[in-house]
Amino acid sequence: MEDETYSGLGNGGEIDTKVVQTFQKSFVQVQNILDQNRLLINEINQNHETKIPDNLTRNVGLIRELNNNIRRVVDLYADLSTSYTKSMDASSSDGDSNGAMKSGGNKRNRPA
Repeated sequence: MEDETYSGLGNGGEIDTKVVQTFQKSFVQVQNILDQNRLLINEINQNHETKIPDNLTRNVGLIRELNNNIRRVVDLYADLSTSYTKSMDASSSDGDSNGAMKSGGNKRNRPA
């Protein structure tokens, strides 16, 4: 399974199993954080509705935790984007040994 590849991309390319596993791992991490955020938001809302000073004070820490979680999700998505770009660059260069752009590539010519 180490050398296995997945085909089915729109451009007919293949994705390495390791890349797919990395994506899956990251998406699971993101989903876990988002699930935790849902619980945090529910608790924040309940605390806010009670208007009890101790609960409102607790919300400060909960909101900080929520903000940190959001930063983590953004970082995970940024890492996923970088990994995806690198894997696509690698797969496009694997198919063309002289480094020339294949017809139908993603680059556009800019007007002069």
